[in-house]
Amino acid sequence: MPYPLTLSTMLQRNRLLFGGKEIVTRDFSGIHRYTYADYNVRVAKLAGALKRLGVRPGERVATFGWNSHRHLEAYFAVPCMGAVLHTLNIRLFEDQFSFIVNHAEDAVMLVDEDLLPAVEALAVAGRFPTVRAYVVMSDKKAVPPTRLSPVYPYEALLDAETGEYDWPPAIDENSMAALCYTTATTGNPKGAPYTHRGIYLHALAICAADVLGIREDDTVMPVVPMFHVNAWGIPFAATWMGAKQVFPGSRPDPKALLSLIRDEKVTITAGVPTVWMGVLQLLEREKYDVSSLKAIVCGGSAAPKSLIEKVERGFGVPFVHAYGMAETYPIVLVSRPKSYMKDLPADELYAYKAKQGTLVAGLEMRVVAEDGSEVPHDGKSMGELRLRGPWIIEGYYREPERTKEAVKDGWLCTGDVVTVDAEGYVQIQDRMRDLIKSGGEWISTIDLENTIMSHPAVAEAAVIGVPSEKWTERPMACVVLKPEFAGKVEGKEILDFLATRVAKWWIPDEVAFVDAIPKTSVGKFAKRFLRDRFREKRFD
Repeated sequence: MPYPLTLSTMLQRNRLLFGGKEIVTRDFSGIHRYTYADYNVRVAKLAGALKRLGVRPGERVATFGWNSHRHLEAYFAVPCMGAVLHTLNIRLFEDQFSFIVNHAEDAVMLVDEDLLPAVEALAVAGRFPTVRAYVVMSDKKAVPPTRLSPVYPYEALLDAETGEYDWPPAIDENSMAALCYTTATTGNPKGAPYTHRGIYLHALAICAADVLGIREDDTVMPVVPMFHVNAWGIPFAATWMGAKQVFPGSRPDPKALLSLIRDEKVTITAGVPTVWMGVLQLLEREKYDVSSLKAIVCGGSAAPKSLIEKVERGFGVPFVHAYGMAETYPIVLVSRPKSYMKDLPADELYAYKAKQGTLVAGLEMRVVAEDGSEVPHDGKSMGELRLRGPWIIEGYYREPERTKEAVKDGWLCTGDVVTVDAEGYVQIQDRMRDLIKSGGEWISTIDLENTIMSHPAVAEAAVIGVPSEKWTERPMACVVLKPEFAGKVEGKEILDFLATRVAKWWIPDEVAFVDAIPKTSVGKFAKRFLRDRFREKRFD
């Protein structure tokens, strides 16, 4: 049957089957919990309130908020009424923030109460001319003091609705349901449009047992922000499957995350490596019950092998490495050892777990060398990863020229340089812009960073290329020591540690100890700031 693949059918299944299941949020006033039965009524109320505010099909409704039940309500209310969910990254620079709102032409903006100042500063300056109304998401029925106008309290808007909403009977599955912007390294951010069909198929794929395996009896806690690539699509999948969901709310720290895991018996959680580094450091000092966990999903950047080993061996929690990007909804690779690999020696097994993994069913990939030929799957030959499939974007929102650069012959050019081994496991070697070419040979900064971070004294490490008259470029390591080792470790110790673990010509020419590695808005290492800091450095 030509059955439309839309978010409406996902929401309908939840409404029919899972009314008694819980949604829990670490909210402004404490722990908030309610059921999917309550949730579905509130989703209908939110759709009604947005319609009263004049939101029309196809218009963009922006969210500027943390991971919460109210944010989840918008995840379905907005696209199911025929509008477009536009999640705004709360950590953007002002110019990027205003560019994205205006490029998307957002009509209404939902804002968490504690984030009002960031929005107010730009709105009052006239930087958001397309936004017709602001809605403050909090547990209060009145709007706090603000210069935003017109502005409405979220809860009061919902109280004015009946909970009966006439959902559109037919939404085109190829119409846009959500819009996510990816922060560009040069130029303005780019919008990745997500269709109903793409979200539906991506959610179905990540529920597969060999991917994330989300099912009804799970308790799922996405730590990856809901403003970042829709929390990797996990809230859509968990709602569809009827899993209990736990949201960590505003500014969660390792203590808050571990308390929620313990108290709510979380089974699946997901976040970037820096989140799990912080959690692991606290676990090493304080005892928390994490026995309910059956998977820590990690993506956004490569997780160090040492982190994976410490989590699995030290705390018995399976660690699932994943890879994706805004242009891919995002999950396309997941690293799970094949059945016949489980008896491999530990070092070999963890080497597989540290790779980004095998391709998720439903997608195709190519790995292409500089001359356009496909590289052999030998685990050594490097090439750019290219992808195509039903949840890979066709192009950027209102960016035809940048689309031509990124999508060639029907394949998305990811900009990630990878190797593929004989078993089909993909390993990211670097972003094309981060690879270091020294004496005509490539050096993977990711491999170097992960090896350095396996040193017991190292908390974080980032490697950048420094100009060299003789070699073109040479690596320089920027290292953050754990507090207890500060001032007690010299660069030579780090270099000696690397001497038996990487090729001699990979060893950095210098180790610079820094107080912190700058992070991007989504928690990745922001190497461009390190390059700026050390731009006068030269190795001869």
